[in-house]
Amino acid sequence: MINETALLESPTLRSSVLDRTDVLDRVKTLTLLPDGMHVTTAMVASYFNVTVEAIRALVHDHRAELAASGYRVLTGTELSDFKQLSGIQSRTRSLALFSRRAVLNIAMLLRDSEVARQVRVYLLDMEYLARTQPVESPARADASSLDDRIDQRITHILGKTVVPMFNALIETSGEHRRELIALRAGVQRIEKRLHQHNARLQRLEGPREGRPLAGVMAAMDAMNGREFEERVAELLRRDGCTDVVVRGGGRDRGIDITALTADGRRIVVQCKRYAPHLSITSPDIQKFAGAAKVLHESEVALFVATCPFTRDAQNIAAESGITAVHRGLLEEWSAGAVLSVLE
Repeated sequence: MINETALLESPTLRSSVLDRTDVLDRVKTLTLLPDGMHVTTAMVASYFNVTVEAIRALVHDHRAELAASGYRVLTGTELSDFKQLSGIQSRTRSLALFSRRAVLNIAMLLRDSEVARQVRVYLLDMEYLARTQPVESPARADASSLDDRIDQRITHILGKTVVPMFNALIETSGEHRRELIALRAGVQRIEKRLHQHNARLQRLEGPREGRPLAGVMAAMDAMNGREFEERVAELLRRDGCTDVVVRGGGRDRGIDITALTADGRRIVVQCKRYAPHLSITSPDIQKFAGAAKVLHESEVALFVATCPFTRDAQNIAAESGITAVHRGLLEEWSAGAVLSVLE
């Protein structure tokens, strides 16, 4: 079995496991840029809870290795095209980008980060299982694992063949440049969705330390809307809230629960029990913001969902003073963590 010391010291071993990028999301959600493919230096530092300088130092010491795993620095026309494609607003003359493989590479180099250590532990466990478990024949492979391999294969083809083809065409085409950029964006959106789908399946189906295989979220997924509202009400009471009343959105203008925090602030809650592959969108947040702030004059507004929030929805929630309790945060809350806004 590969040990952690060997992984930290051997570029060959690190290269052999770079495709296991799904371990990143098993430890902590890796937030990506709008292109769904890359992160900046600051985003990498945030993921590993280290300074930007620590990441830059690693890049300086291991630049060739990281470049081989997807690290790159955009300048000039390439940077302008990327800003146009991703919607990034920045006046910088260069932009360092890390692919998911490059982020995993950082995890195998970064010694002074607990998050990086956890990534290495997951990576080594998965590699050990892959090496020791018997290989099933195609006839015995179950449908979910087959679908997973198909998703990974499609993603590999899109990322390694189709997108580079568009890049080459864009470089050599003047007349149809805008159309090609739009087509490339569509392909990258599909690739992003496949990555997200695979990551969600891994999170939903994989066992996690400290909880049974079914997990708290599986129980919530089996609830109906009213049961879910009652469960959120129980969490509020557990954390010291008083006067907790489950109202139901249909009867009180989009507000499902009202309560008071332990220090007397007025709480309003919207609950959405959606399938994990769906997302809360910006119109959902905008409607709730109006009801919470204008109609109910809330001091604490929670939008609790069993699914993720889109980036736009997260931004609007932050601007409106709404706490977006996404699937991952809801799981932590259910497991005993306290929402900071309730403290």
